[in-house]
Amino acid sequence: MTDQNESIANVVYKKEKVWFITGSSRGFGRIWTEAALERGDKVAATARKLESIADLKEKYGENVLILQMDVTQPGQVKSAVEAAYNHFGRLDVVFNNAGYSLVGTIEEASANDIRALYETNVLGPVSVIQAALPLLRKQGRGHILGTSSGLGHVAYPVIGYYASSKWAFEAIYESLAAEVKQFGIDVTIIEPGAYATEFGSPDSLKFAKSLDEYKDLKDRFIGSIRNLKQGDPKATPEAIFKVVDTEQPPLRLFLGSYNLPEIREVYAQRLKTWEEWEAVSNSAQG
Repeated sequence: MTDQNESIANVVYKKEKVWFITGSSRGFGRIWTEAALERGDKVAATARKLESIADLKEKYGENVLILQMDVTQPGQVKSAVEAAYNHFGRLDVVFNNAGYSLVGTIEEASANDIRALYETNVLGPVSVIQAALPLLRKQGRGHILGTSSGLGHVAYPVIGYYASSKWAFEAIYESLAAEVKQFGIDVTIIEPGAYATEFGSPDSLKFAKSLDEYKDLKDRFIGSIRNLKQGDPKATPEAIFKVVDTEQPPLRLFLGSYNLPEIREVYAQRLKTWEEWEAVSNSAQG
């Protein structure tokens, strides 16, 4: 009978997942939260302002738990993760999605600008991970996802600090994957390209103090961003579902068709440079 019960439990787990998603009020977070609920999963949806996700409760009832949580407040994070776990009895997918971008050159951004960015984009996800891991280990399974970017591999002018936060995010997740595999926990980094989300809204985009010396550079860069062909964010949920439903999920997944060609070119150039300077590098071995 025990084996039969365990088999039934596994079937339920595969059909219905319990998600914990940060940044559920807008953008990808909102789209993925609603998509998971629409397919019959349960979601603990979090946001800094509870009123921004209150309508989810009205629409999806008992399948959603709405929680007020600021990822920069570790105490709030721990309480929210534990509340979600206690409410649903398990957590299958823990999804770090909250974040924002800082626009400004390396010279322009202040220490406070950079610190605030890292509090949200790097330390916030770490707080979620550290709060969730004891519970996922107790379960003996789980899947930790995180929204990075194609900019987790390449940096551009004007958004260098944002890109750096994603490089840090990717390194943390890559280390995490190797550390928690022994506990039956999977880790996946989601790397979207350019999408038509609210990521350019005041809540998702902060500007450093401007210097006149960089005005032309910034105007050109922002103009090039506006001309990018953007993907449809509503086309992304099925890709996310394929990742969380497979038995062997990838460590990284690009969203969109433009990232991979660009990254191929970037890494080809990096390899070319390293190889050209290989003799100099080897001479430094001693």
